[in-house]
Amino acid sequence: MRVLHVAAEVYPLVKTGGLADVAAALPPALAAAGADVRLLLPGLPPILDAVQSAKMVLDIGSAFGALRVKLLLARMPGSHLPVYVIDAPHLYRRAGGPYQAPDGSPWPDNLRRFALLGWVAAHLAAGDADIDWVPEVVHAHDWHAAMSCAYIADHLPTPAASVYTVHNMAFQGLFPHHDWAMLGLSSRFMSPAGLEFHGQLSFMKAGLKFADRVTTVSPTYAHEISTHEFGFGLDGVIRGRGSEVSGILNGIDPQVWNPATDAALAERYDAQRLDGKQRCRRALQQQLGLEVDEHALLVTVVSRLTSQKGLDLVLGALPALVPAGVQFAVQGTGEPALEAAFRMAEQMHPGRVRVHIGYDEARAHQMIAGADAIAVPSRFEPCGLTQMYGLRYGTLPIVRRVGGLADTVADGETGFCFDAASVAAFEGAVRRAIEARAQPATWTAMMRRGMAQDLSWAHAASDYLVLYAAAVRSRAETPRLAAG
Repeated sequence: MRVLHVAAEVYPLVKTGGLADVAAALPPALAAAGADVRLLLPGLPPILDAVQSAKMVLDIGSAFGALRVKLLLARMPGSHLPVYVIDAPHLYRRAGGPYQAPDGSPWPDNLRRFALLGWVAAHLAAGDADIDWVPEVVHAHDWHAAMSCAYIADHLPTPAASVYTVHNMAFQGLFPHHDWAMLGLSSRFMSPAGLEFHGQLSFMKAGLKFADRVTTVSPTYAHEISTHEFGFGLDGVIRGRGSEVSGILNGIDPQVWNPATDAALAERYDAQRLDGKQRCRRALQQQLGLEVDEHALLVTVVSRLTSQKGLDLVLGALPALVPAGVQFAVQGTGEPALEAAFRMAEQMHPGRVRVHIGYDEARAHQMIAGADAIAVPSRFEPCGLTQMYGLRYGTLPIVRRVGGLADTVADGETGFCFDAASVAAFEGAVRRAIEARAQPATWTAMMRRGMAQDLSWAHAASDYLVLYAAAVRSRAETPRLAAG
């Protein structure tokens, strides 16, 4: 099956979150399962600088405010995976991030930048962008690529079915209503049955309304987004799609995340040789300047420092947990208020709390391997990857029972779960972890159960291939009508 993945970022070239990891890992997993897979990416500087053997397949000319737009076909660095790159210097070649300027404000032309991404995907789907390769399925990821589904629906019939994956309902791609004309869509799309959302344009709604199938990144989150609490105003749209919405759990790369082969670790280990993990623990305490305390429960946090991640719960519990024998090691960046609060916590608890503001990949591996437990107390979590890294490394997750956290961590078996988004509930879960660690046989059994889980992308790839086949059948039997 020929599958085109459309995304705004891909690890390790451009990454702001888990989306980049999915865009990097899922296509190769699908290819290994027999699919013919290609990527479509915007021509951001790190992407254009890194792809290999690029050649032009289409000179588009002017589009979406850019005078020079070309479609290139290249290969991802270090792999054979083909990748289309949209070379539009006016829209993509600039300093800053993929969505924000260096000062943190959204790029004012984001509507044009990501409408172009979807528009090109639709032309590939129609077979008039690259006559040598036409996808059977266009798989669009998050709001940045969601317009693919609307443009495909506006140009029926097209041979390709569309699949849209929600990675995080909190980020929807909302734009002013008066920018409608820039999209070049039929007027019937500008209605509550189309992209209109409370007087604005919603790119995410384009995916939710017009894809043949809608997925999200865990089964529990697929249910949650149909509720008012987690749907961010689009829960009615989700409920309206009924059984056409499903959740497929993300995986992790078992080659990148493998304590038996990880070169970043002080000592490698596996489920049968756990002494190496204890040496990683001591090395981490020494490296970070924590007290070398064999009796402490060493908890790590590797996360964006945002309110979504529930890290205020960690801050609130510190005054009670540090005297109870807990050490905390934190790495992340995010909201200035949370960054400042964690720096203050470090000053208040020398030798027991250490904080690194920023992100370092090798340090992340060392912190996850060296800790006893990893805290992921998210208010909502579509899938979550750090708890999977923890399971892989024998570092027991302490998680709130939401989204993918609920789907991957079994309370009392492979980690510790709590329900309420409260300091008391988080503190209670950590205290249960303290009690479990005091029973070495119980703790070791939990570690080994977690390490034994198959968290690779192979299962997800198999499930997606089944979903793609269903989407293709659906498109062939009942083509989705455009809005109106």
